[in-house]
Parts: sequence; C-alpha cells; structure tokens
Amino acid sequence: MSLVWVTGTSGTGKSTVSEKLRALGYAAFDADEGFSCWIDRATGEVVTDPPCPVPEGWLDRYGWAIIRERVEALVEDSRCRVAFLCGSAENEADVRDLFDLIICLVIDEDTLRYRLATRTTNTFGRHPEELAAALKWNPRMRAIYERRGATITDASKPVAEVVEHVIDAAQYLAASTG
Repeated sequence: MSLVWVTGTSGTGKSTVSEKLRALGYAAFDADEGFSCWIDRATGEVVTDPPCPVPEGWLDRYGWAIIRERVEALVEDSRCRVAFLCGSAENEADVRDLFDLIICLVIDEDTLRYRLATRTTNTFGRHPEELAAALKWNPRMRAIYERRGATITDASKPVAEVVEHVIDAAQYLAASTG
C-alpha cells in the first residue's frame, strides 16, 4: 500500500513514535534496528563496533547510513498495508524513491537539548561532539524537508498528538491514492 518515512534529527522522537505506532497495531520499524549502520565515508566499509562515545573528529569521517536492500524488502512486505520506517540517515537520498510519504519531526533547541540529555533509548547526543552535530542539523531540518514537500510535525507537542498527526498524514495519503 504505502511506506512512510518518519525522520528528523536525533532527539526528535522517531524511536518513540515507532514504538507508539507498534503499540497501536501499525507496522512500524525503527531504522536504528537493522536498517542502518555506521560506515567509513572514505572506504564505504561498515563499522561493526563504533566507539561510544565517539571521539573528537569521528563524525567527520564516519556516517550513519541506511541500507537500501533492507528498505526494499520492507517495501515488498508493505504491499498490503501502510508501514512506517522511523529514522534518519545521511544517505537518505539513496532510498527516498522508496517512500510514498515523508514526515519530518521538528523541535526547538531547548527541547532537543533536554531530550538528548535525558533519553534512555541510546546515548547519542550526550557527548559534546554528538550534541554539536545534532544542534547543527536541528534548525536545517524543517527548511530541507519543506522544500522536499514533506509533512512537517511539531514533535515538541505531547507524543500522543505527534503520533496522531503521523497517523492522520498516512491515512490521508492512503485515502488519496487508494
């Protein structure tokens, strides 16, 4: 039926949205769980054991990348239903053609700082290098995704409202293409 990409910078709530969608019975997947990996930008090699926290300069050489073959398999599995893939990857352009709808979660800087400092799902964003990267990309996300025609969702709102907005956007897509 359709595949929806729910994206945003680190800390916007992508994993939480995925979890809540699954709890509501939707086919929802966190791209951090088997769909993405760290790669060496210079060699293209997969990094199997990345440092935690990353040392200074590490993010200049290594990037978080989505695996096209995994997303293609999800497209095949989603022919009869709406499915959500929630994540972010620097090589998103390599898979963008596989999505029927893109939803970008956006938040303000204070909310981003708070979420990265207090989240329990992973530690990315607590180290100064990681926090700087997230803060650098946060204000750019909205403009980038608006230009791409994405649905923009204010993820600083309560998670139930965010999830409802994501579901409404996907249902509108399904109704208009179905």
